[in-house]
Amino acid sequence: MDSQTSQSSQASQSPHTFQVDLRGLVDLLSHHLYSSPKVYLRELLQNAVDAITARRAEQPDAPARVRLYADGSSLRVEDSGVGLTESDVHSLLATIGRSSKRSDGLQEARSDFLGQFGIGLLACFVVAERIRVVSRSARTPGAPPVEWTAREDGSYTVRTLPPEARPEPGTTVHLVARAGAAEWLDERRVLQLARDFGSLLPYDVRVGEEAVTDLPAPWDRPYPSPATRRVALARHCHELFGFTPLDSIALDVPLAGIRGVAYVLPSAVSPAQRAGHRVHLKGMLLTERAEQLLPDWAFFVRCVLDTDSLRPTASRESLYEDETLAAVRDALGERIRSWLTGLAAGDPERLSAFLAVHHLGVKSLARHDGEMLRTMLPWLPFETTDGQLSLEEFAQRHPVVHFTRTVEEYRQVAPIASAQGVGVVNGGYTYDSELVEALPSVRPGTVVAELDADTVTAHLDAVDPTEELALAGFLAVARARLDPLQCDIVLRAFHPLSVPALHLDDRAARHEQARAAAEEQADDLWAGILGSLRGSAPRARLVLNHLNPLIRRISSLKDPELIGTATESLYGQALLMAQRPLRSADSALINRSFIGLLEWATHGEADR
Repeated sequence: MDSQTSQSSQASQSPHTFQVDLRGLVDLLSHHLYSSPKVYLRELLQNAVDAITARRAEQPDAPARVRLYADGSSLRVEDSGVGLTESDVHSLLATIGRSSKRSDGLQEARSDFLGQFGIGLLACFVVAERIRVVSRSARTPGAPPVEWTAREDGSYTVRTLPPEARPEPGTTVHLVARAGAAEWLDERRVLQLARDFGSLLPYDVRVGEEAVTDLPAPWDRPYPSPATRRVALARHCHELFGFTPLDSIALDVPLAGIRGVAYVLPSAVSPAQRAGHRVHLKGMLLTERAEQLLPDWAFFVRCVLDTDSLRPTASRESLYEDETLAAVRDALGERIRSWLTGLAAGDPERLSAFLAVHHLGVKSLARHDGEMLRTMLPWLPFETTDGQLSLEEFAQRHPVVHFTRTVEEYRQVAPIASAQGVGVVNGGYTYDSELVEALPSVRPGTVVAELDADTVTAHLDAVDPTEELALAGFLAVARARLDPLQCDIVLRAFHPLSVPALHLDDRAARHEQARAAAEEQADDLWAGILGSLRGSAPRARLVLNHLNPLIRRISSLKDPELIGTATESLYGQALLMAQRPLRSADSALINRSFIGLLEWATHGEADR
């Protein structure tokens, strides 16, 4: 009994071999690993190119040809590569996941190959119901040709052929289209895909008589002049991406094995928009949607390059995020940065044309790069009370560089500050306030200050104390009317005379208003919590212009109700001029004051 138990235990522990459902694996490849059936042709080209590379590693003078013949129902791919023996066929083609690059002493040379994952011919089952491979080994000259035929149900047959079936070393792959996939084996489609994937391959590749490869790459070709080069690259960009670039930037990083070009977009794009770059791996197109290739700030370019150092993912349709990719990203970012500084130093007209479209991208870079900010300081445009100026020019005009953090604050104070001789930079746009605050770090001695309500009020002329005392009654009524709105009344004299009143507040005042409004609407518990958060922030203020004729007439009124209605009207008009979002209480006040003034005007007419 013990012996039987022991034998049973040993049997249950013996190893078993995985059984693979090829139909299910093909479905996995076509619907999950690969983005499109078109990748089957890339796999065929990749196998052919790798086979030639393997043969040339041992026979440098061996021919290097790949030929494709398509008729809509079938496809034949011939290469002059290293070929396979019968044992190679059994161990390599019939074993999922094994790559020919792992054997025969070629492990150390794998960096020369395109394929890294050994998935191989399985991708062809996405478009084919039958795959037939005829191969003759270049390593074993006396070995006969061998034929391997596989079907999508997972079955395959192997047989040797007479020498005349394939006189020369190499491999021929025959595909027979599966139902509904004939379009992928159409000659024109095969030519288009072959050129898309293989235009930079180092060997002679043809579809029928049509050449596929187009070497050297456009960025590596000699040109008579820089202008001729720009025209040729612009044409290449239009063919590849569909736009004519503002400029082209050479991407030459020999240490990373990278050659290519970045094309500057002719129109502005959102920084959040992910760019799609074209990446070739040893000449073979890897992806046309590489998003992580450049730094985030370089969203204004689209690039195409060839590399032999980056690592592809299992699908070979994107890049693997690792230290090498991070280093390449930094190196390419440095090339774009150098291009910008070169324009600043030697071609200001092209730089101005670029900044007119893409200043946001440069500002994004400059806020983290002091050297770039110093270089771009005379060129980056900012909205100021003196018009569109660079920070350098604005700082030369004003001893203190005042700025606002929001567009609303700028619109609120810009006209008044400008009339008082106070220069203000609108820091409300993306990155602008950060760059203004960084100004002293690259321009020592520059004074930068945020413009708040107190600063604006301090630059307005005070009214003679005697005159202000005479208006004490009017001011008391006006202040009482606006007190529920958390707003004070201030009397000043300022230009332009056409502005009767100015509404001033800052973020702290707005936060306190929002807290007070929430407290009024909250239950007892939340009202208590919000009440404990009450701050000592200054309240908003309505600055009345004593030089304005309308203010002078209103201040002479005797009727307290009419003074209150007029004050509410001035408050509402000042809010609208500041383009502030209106609270419900503000909207109600504007409507109430408008109706009150109409009633007062029509009542006076009726009495007459």
